[in-house]
Amino acid sequence: MKIVKVNGKKRKHKVFMYAISTCAWCKRTKQFLKDNNVEFEYVDVDLCNDEDQGNIEKDITNRGGRLSYPTLIVDGKILITGFKPDKISEALRL
Repeated sequence: MKIVKVNGKKRKHKVFMYAISTCAWCKRTKQFLKDNNVEFEYVDVDLCNDEDQGNIEKDITNRGGRLSYPTLIVDGKILITGFKPDKISEALRL
């Protein structure tokens, strides 16, 4: 699984995102985080092998999420599904 790290000055929270490489909402979420100078990591799920995709699906559903992208995990406990700038801003205190 290829995890991509995007550097940013805001590192107070650990932000991890499951995305789809061609998804417009995933791209908007990545850009939102970059525009707000938030450091984050992400995986493009559609570029992963079948085993990794299965593990990602289990991770999301075990956290109570649904299989929809983008899915953000903040500090290992806050789950945000979809492009929701207000919820992201609230979770990251932007």
